[in-house]
Amino acid sequence: MKQAPVFDEIYENYLADVSAIDLNLAGNRLGINVDGDQAIIPFYGITHRVSGTGVMDEKGKRPIHAVSVILCKYLLLCPDQEPPVSGEWVKYHSFPDAAPYAEGFRNTAEQPIGKAFSGKLNDLKNACMVLGGQPGEAPYSCDLAIRFPVLPKVNLLILFNDQDDEFPADCSILFEKHADAYLDMECLAMLGMVLAGWLKNGPDYSDGNI
Repeated sequence: MKQAPVFDEIYENYLADVSAIDLNLAGNRLGINVDGDQAIIPFYGITHRVSGTGVMDEKGKRPIHAVSVILCKYLLLCPDQEPPVSGEWVKYHSFPDAAPYAEGFRNTAEQPIGKAFSGKLNDLKNACMVLGGQPGEAPYSCDLAIRFPVLPKVNLLILFNDQDDEFPADCSILFEKHADAYLDMECLAMLGMVLAGWLKNGPDYSDGNI
């Protein structure tokens, strides 16, 4: 599917912004490697290279628009100091600036995962492993808890309860409380949207624009 021109314009604007920053400084702060003029960023376990000339996945292809935006903003929003890490997980709507995106997050991230994997717990577990998911490190009251090291210093956690005689399958996505120090609310919402698409269809999936 051909991408709309507006997405190309947005993409080029982000690349111009990336070309103007000190990648080595950002790399040191974020804990990522820099190879010449390229930042090497693992995203859901898949290596991406970001520079002022483009964003490429491990196959040398430009990823879907949402991934390009997330990776560029990750570099551009790099905090001057590492925020305190409390170990606390919070729901998306708990972030102070999340309100405009909260309903969309539920509709494009949590609900699609619940619907797609209803009655398919093992399929969900396997799909999570493909994207670098790891078993949740603490006991949770759910059928499946998987932690994703989405980006260096940015993790999320999915809690999934499968359908039963009374309730439909349900998925909740939690973020570390400090996640908003590394990405804005729009990008955090897109992390969930990309996760839902890739869990359902594989990481090569693209609808052309997202």
